[in-house]
Amino acid sequence: MFDHVVFGVSDYAASKAFFLKALEPIGIAVVSEGPLGIELSADGKSSLCLFQTEEKPAHLHLAFVAENRQQVEAFYRAAQEAGAKDNGAPGLRPNYSGKYYAAFVIGPDGHNIEVVCHESEA
Repeated sequence: MFDHVVFGVSDYAASKAFFLKALEPIGIAVVSEGPLGIELSADGKSSLCLFQTEEKPAHLHLAFVAENRQQVEAFYRAAQEAGAKDNGAPGLRPNYSGKYYAAFVIGPDGHNIEVVCHESEA
């Protein structure tokens, strides 16, 4: 659905470190970085872009796709190691769907970051 998502962060270095560590388990890495900020992607088709801002950004909910439940669990551990706050441990969310397996954390700017797998347990 999206080509890219761009948003400002209050501490560029902290946000860069957080997103790189937390999203590494689902294959997200730096595509480019320059004066306008950083672009992260797993497939080169869709990307997440961050830039430094003094404006207080509104809270976002970003949900990333995982290929399997192990990636959801690895994301959750990596995000917490990167300083995130728990907002929902890995597990099924049957109120969303029978196969909705997700984990939620709060990132450096208070954004709700989710990784979700829609596949059955293998």
